[in-house]
Amino acid sequence: MDLSKNLKEVLEEIEDAKSKSRFNRDVKLIAVSKTHPVEMIKEISDLGIKDFGENKVQELTSKIDEVQDVDFHMIGNLQTNKVKYIYDKVKLIHSLDRIKLAKEINKRAANDNIKVDCLVQINIGNEDTKSGIKYEETEDFISKLVDFKNINIKGLMAIAPNTSDEDLIRNCFKKMNDMFEKIGSKSYDNVEMKYLSMGMSNDFKIAIEEGSNMVRIGSKIFGKRNYN
Repeated sequence: MDLSKNLKEVLEEIEDAKSKSRFNRDVKLIAVSKTHPVEMIKEISDLGIKDFGENKVQELTSKIDEVQDVDFHMIGNLQTNKVKYIYDKVKLIHSLDRIKLAKEINKRAANDNIKVDCLVQINIGNEDTKSGIKYEETEDFISKLVDFKNINIKGLMAIAPNTSDEDLIRNCFKKMNDMFEKIGSKSYDNVEMKYLSMGMSNDFKIAIEEGSNMVRIGSKIFGKRNYN
């Protein structure tokens, strides 16, 4: 596994997608390190990538203890009873999708007198197997989050449907950007549309073309997941 070669190819593809996009947005790469060993994280970190995504709390906390000088992101579904383990340790929670979760994050953050940065996850394909709020409920949901003074909303996140239909994927990403810009044009307390996190190994080029400025890429960098 030549991680350096893989990363170089991904970074080149990101730049190519940016050149085809009508949006002039820098793109932050989140290297999705879930199921991969800390040695691989350290190697990618040494190559200049400092943001890593994990989707399971237990794995995330163990890696935080072993890897220094990087930022970890919680990109998976977050159970309310697991918030206490990671709320003050991650750079960004990508998967805020219910008020109960917001209450727990806010309570923990208030106790420590800190603010926790989060993205609102939208279920853009209305899929039963994916987390996230309904697209149509985004504005109402965000208006309720304003009451939680120890949470900063930093943008939106979505996972496109797992399909070979590129037109469908592109349309989902277009809708996400529409919502990103719509909310960004309004003035909510504690809400800044800084990140539009969409695009993974199989669709990040389309996502960037349609406005994404944060992509979450795992297998194209690290290879297939290790389930052992």
